[in-house]
Amino acid sequence: MTLRRPAPATEFTVPEALAATEPPEVRGLARDEVRLLVAGHAGPPQHVRFRDLPLALAPGDLVVVNTSETEPAAIDGHRDDGRPVTLHVSGPAPDGLHVVELRTPGGRRVTDGVAGETVLLPCGVAATLLTGHPDPRTVAGSRLWRARIPVAGGLRGWLAAVGRPIRYSYLHGEWPLAAYRTVFARAEPEFGSAEMPSAGRPFTPDVLTALQARGVGVAELVLHTGVSSLEADEVPQRERYRVPAATADAVNATRAAGGRVVAVGTTVTRALETVADPAGHVSAGAGWTHLVLGPDRPARVVDGLVTGWHEPQASHLLLLEAVAGAQLVSRAYAAALEHGYRWHEFGDSCLLLPALTARRRG
Repeated sequence: MTLRRPAPATEFTVPEALAATEPPEVRGLARDEVRLLVAGHAGPPQHVRFRDLPLALAPGDLVVVNTSETEPAAIDGHRDDGRPVTLHVSGPAPDGLHVVELRTPGGRRVTDGVAGETVLLPCGVAATLLTGHPDPRTVAGSRLWRARIPVAGGLRGWLAAVGRPIRYSYLHGEWPLAAYRTVFARAEPEFGSAEMPSAGRPFTPDVLTALQARGVGVAELVLHTGVSSLEADEVPQRERYRVPAATADAVNATRAAGGRVVAVGTTVTRALETVADPAGHVSAGAGWTHLVLGPDRPARVVDGLVTGWHEPQASHLLLLEAVAGAQLVSRAYAAALEHGYRWHEFGDSCLLLPALTARRRG
């Protein structure tokens, strides 16, 4: 049975014209020249460029980034009956298989897949759909599938040869894998992210240097993302994470000194909150997280959030509200729409800085 989630309080409609249809570099902008809306608990939102991020933070704050590397996780193939299809590898399943999604060449979801179906892929590889995911009782029509993909020499080497980045219909054109990786992305022994942890894309070496000069720390963790194209009321899937001891220590020291812990993206937020106890103390940890932040589980350790702009009713909005509160999130989104900010992975950014809680002040 698929778990369902409550609706976020933030409501809005995004005009199609606000979709970022190509990387900012195509529009003549550096990565860190995208716009940044800074929304705090006091005063109106501020409109700056992402390279101004260090000035919006204070000495003693800590920025936590996700170093997961984006995989070329989209592969073109054919179904048993010859129809063309694109297979998205969302990532490994806990039982050693892989979770996949099927799309038409035009980007629409395939809704008539059945258990036992074979998808023919390049170099003689075939993926067999076994059971629906996350509900293994589903044998037809699932959005996600547990699949067996036997590849001599390993899946990642084969993907490097035949795969490409996952892209959606709002994008115009194709770009190399480097366009979908952040400046701090690092290859791991295991399969990385199916889609870019895009909140970190506007960071550049110059921004990182400026953060250091400002007295703002930077710490790293890993959370490997699956496909982001959830149904409107689906909860996020389980994802793999690793929070090193050095990062846990940095977070705890920042909080003890009165600084803010600013997560870069929902992925970092999910990982940090997974290893936070009720008092906000963070421990090192690794594994699979099924944590879903929302009205019943607000943030314990994350004080601020660098994020992109999410779709209406997206599960990410509940996470934003769990960190910053529904009122601040709604105010930020209203300002972004009013001032023409761009949406999606190649779009503009937002920094949410709610007031520190009474527990933090106390």
